[in-house]
Amino acid sequence: MGIFSVAFGVLLVSILTWVHVVSGIGANWGTQATHQLPPDTVVRLLWENGIQKVKLFDASYDTLKALGKYEIEVMVGIPNDMLASMASSMKAAEKWVDKNVSTHMTTNNVNIRYVAVGNEPFLQTYNGSFLRITFPALQNIQSALIKAGIANKVKVTVPLNADVYASSNTLPSGGDFRADIRDFMIQIVKFLNDNGSPFTVNIYPFISLYTDSNFPVEYAFFDGNASPVNDGGTSYYNMFDANYDTLVWALQKNGFGNMPILVGEIGWPTDGDQNANLLYAQRFNQGFMSHISGGKGTPMRPAPIDAYLFSLIDEDGKSIEPGSFERHWGIFTFDGLPKYVLNLGTTNSGSLVPARNVHYLERKWCVLKESANLTDPQLGLSVTYACERADCTSLGYRSSCGNLATQGNISYAFNSYYQTYNQLEDACKFSGLSTVTKADPSDGTCRFAIGIQPYYAGADHRFGCIQKTMVGLFLFLVTIL
Repeated sequence: MGIFSVAFGVLLVSILTWVHVVSGIGANWGTQATHQLPPDTVVRLLWENGIQKVKLFDASYDTLKALGKYEIEVMVGIPNDMLASMASSMKAAEKWVDKNVSTHMTTNNVNIRYVAVGNEPFLQTYNGSFLRITFPALQNIQSALIKAGIANKVKVTVPLNADVYASSNTLPSGGDFRADIRDFMIQIVKFLNDNGSPFTVNIYPFISLYTDSNFPVEYAFFDGNASPVNDGGTSYYNMFDANYDTLVWALQKNGFGNMPILVGEIGWPTDGDQNANLLYAQRFNQGFMSHISGGKGTPMRPAPIDAYLFSLIDEDGKSIEPGSFERHWGIFTFDGLPKYVLNLGTTNSGSLVPARNVHYLERKWCVLKESANLTDPQLGLSVTYACERADCTSLGYRSSCGNLATQGNISYAFNSYYQTYNQLEDACKFSGLSTVTKADPSDGTCRFAIGIQPYYAGADHRFGCIQKTMVGLFLFLVTIL
């Protein structure tokens, strides 16, 4: 926590001047992490930070049960890999709704308001894998909600990436649904509209900056420093408003001009890319909160914006195929520490409140021995192995640990593996090249983390055994190489 507060203490004066209150801000709670905080800890973190809504990507029993202890509005998710089952079997849809919605509402007092059917199923990178099953799955879930007698309380929706629409003239007014999926989109939008459900869209200015080196940086933020884009006399000073209104135009052109919109995901990562850093993330998220605080909305929709920040906590188990930044979207670190000063307008202090009662492993780290020979052929193999099975995404160019010397890079990799595998003794035996130290090797902005005690969901206690098996396999491979 110290390295973050020192680096960003200078921002306090400007942040504390922001006094508007934002009601109903939500957050995405993802769980693709090697070590999750217990659900009760996370739910209390949500509550103490005044986050009134949460969007989930699955329907974990323990997570939903914990949410029932507080009046937090919940969007529960059906993963894409379950869409085929939901689409082909009404019975499967009914069983899912009974187990993951009805039971939690009646038995555990969970305030479930939405069911997210899939997650960005029409993403172009999926190559149409879910095009023909998303709508049938949506229909069956809606029918199951009706049969359960809760369709008036729980609405279905489909979180979609902003790539489902585009503009014919690069301006919001040229917005329409993407030609290759237009028929699928109209089918879904009409169904949602007929059932009083919202259109859910994920908007990411960061991705535009990441994928296009010519993207104007200032246009990603909300400071008003960008050259405005003029659309028939309407000026757009940031990408969010322009992107949001492109969707509004698309809906309007197809006869759904009054359809409610949820911003399912919006945020900025803090590591893993030259533009993914604490300064930009704080600037973007605080700018967004300030931007929506007055309830003025966008030029096409001058009304309060309903949004879920992405995301609550870092997830070191996410795929990095899209980029190393994928594991660093949280406004909190993996162990529930605030990354920077962020005023959500929901707490008396105007700052994020850290997670309470986090149980850490012993205060020790695995590092490269000072006497190690840097030309040892086992060194490269050991580092590669560690990074493939732990998380070394902070070591990239202009990332938080990008300035480490060679020894520091190696130590970071060793320690990441060591903490991932719960500081097992065998997890710091890299061909005699490593050693355990109690002196914190963190360096400037680079934090050498200490792991948290593993949380085992439900009755599944197999993970510890799997860890020991993998460490043993590593030692065997190192021996024979």
